[in-house]
Amino acid sequence: MVLGTAFKWPNAGTIAASVALAFFFGYLFSLRRLRHAGLDWRTAVRLALAADTVSILTMEIVDNAVVLIIPGAMDAGLTSARFWGSLVLSLAVAFIVTAPVNKLIIGRGKGHAVIHKYLH
Repeated sequence: MVLGTAFKWPNAGTIAASVALAFFFGYLFSLRRLRHAGLDWRTAVRLALAADTVSILTMEIVDNAVVLIIPGAMDAGLTSARFWGSLVLSLAVAFIVTAPVNKLIIGRGKGHAVIHKYLH
């Protein structure tokens, strides 16, 4: 959101960049840990995709939906309290929604439960 706002991208471009970067960095953090644990690239990529996709997708849907429903949030500048307030609120709401989703996934032996046996 910060990049799109700073460069005055259209809303769709800002959201697309936010989602792409969320997936990129989400997978990157898992890949880094898995590779550090000694897994080959193919296995690490497969595990990162399995562990993070639903979580990141849920987080991004909720996060972006909240920002979109706050009047003026997408048009607020980087120096605006509306911009930063909507960003904080959207991330907080997305966390609240995503946490039980992750708990459910992990409880079923999926998501991050799959990769924890490789990380010691």
